[in-house]
Amino acid sequence: MSYEKVAQANSNIVIGTKQTLKAMKNGEVEEVFVADDADQHVTDKVMRLAKELNIPCQRVDSMKKLGEACDIEVGAATVAIKQ
Repeated sequence: MSYEKVAQANSNIVIGTKQTLKAMKNGEVEEVFVADDADQHVTDKVMRLAKELNIPCQRVDSMKKLGEACDIEVGAATVAIKQ
């Protein structure tokens, strides 16, 4: 379900940890997706901030599949759907 949600919102997403954190701080994010196989030190900041800001945070199993859902050729550790 999560991959489909990202794919459907394809024109309204932010890809990558730095961009996701920035968009979250700017209050632009509706929901965040974090890949379980990404480096934990990379994703911890996103999950912590999502919890602080009460932004729903969904976990998915694969960076590769998350990247494919975003229509990019590399894996994605984090993706945010903008409001």
